[in-house]
Amino acid sequence: MPIQLKRKGEFIRVHIEGGLNIYCASEAKEQLLQALAKGQDLEVDLSDLDELDTAGVQLMLMLKQEAQRCNKSCAFINHGPAVREVIDLLNLASALGDPVVIPA
Repeated sequence: MPIQLKRKGEFIRVHIEGGLNIYCASEAKEQLLQALAKGQDLEVDLSDLDELDTAGVQLMLMLKQEAQRCNKSCAFINHGPAVREVIDLLNLASALGDPVVIPA
């Protein structure tokens, strides 16, 4: 679960690879909250996320809520197949509020 950050002013792009699951949830939570604290606008690229379980979903929802609480923005982008499958299964598209683009 390598997490990479790119910062451009108040904009932070986070790129997560591998899995976002119960085994890495604690470490990921700390890194994602630190990323949110560093900028005003956070964008999380999920294109290389190949596993997402309910712990990962809880992290995504927590990050959205924390961003709202701090009057910041948080968007999840480039939802890969593993992420789209879980979002569809749990009917979370509206809860996350980000457009899920399905490749042609």
